[in-house]
Amino acid sequence: MNSTDIVLENLRKNITEQSFQIKALIQDINDCGGPLSELHKLNSEGRIKIASLRKYIDKFWEVAEENKNANLLKEVLLHRDQLSSTMDFFKKANIKAMLQIEKDSKEKLLRRRDETGVRLRPHKRDKENLVKQSSNITEQLLAVSRQLADTTKQSADTLDSLISSSESVYGTQEELKLTGSAITQSGKLLAKYGRREFTDKILVWFAFLFFCFCVFYIVQKRLF
Repeated sequence: MNSTDIVLENLRKNITEQSFQIKALIQDINDCGGPLSELHKLNSEGRIKIASLRKYIDKFWEVAEENKNANLLKEVLLHRDQLSSTMDFFKKANIKAMLQIEKDSKEKLLRRRDETGVRLRPHKRDKENLVKQSSNITEQLLAVSRQLADTTKQSADTLDSLISSSESVYGTQEELKLTGSAITQSGKLLAKYGRREFTDKILVWFAFLFFCFCVFYIVQKRLF
């Protein structure tokens, strides 16, 4: 196994591990019932792991590009598609969890009012907390959306590069096929000329022997 194969094997391992960890975090986010700080923590961990996954995929693409390997380039494209899908699930899980936390907060506030028997407007501090929480949720959703948009753009750029690289690889393969065909034809011609040269040598030897025989015959007749 050469150094490139070792690098690719390690990258595949890291990509698989990060993907599983992100899926586990997405499930934790789906199950998160609050508080909002816990969701922020899970969200932060998810972003770090997604950034690591993207880094490993970019490194894989660099190796595939250096080796001009069409199969590796296709594998990169598959990883990019999976990353995009994972980001989509990550965003949906955050939206679901944030909306649920906001809903629970409102219900909790209403229950508190009902328990105290107060039918007036909510306390100013409660309103401020609710507005702040809603604002934090909105910011989180916007951040996730921006991250998803960045990943989608990178995937599109990578796709263009992959198409260009694949065309280059296929073009090189066609050139190699033509070169191989030319070499094969040249080999056949050389073999043909080699056989002809061997035949010419045999004819020359026969002619020389015949000449020697004639000289010997003439000399013998004159002497005897």
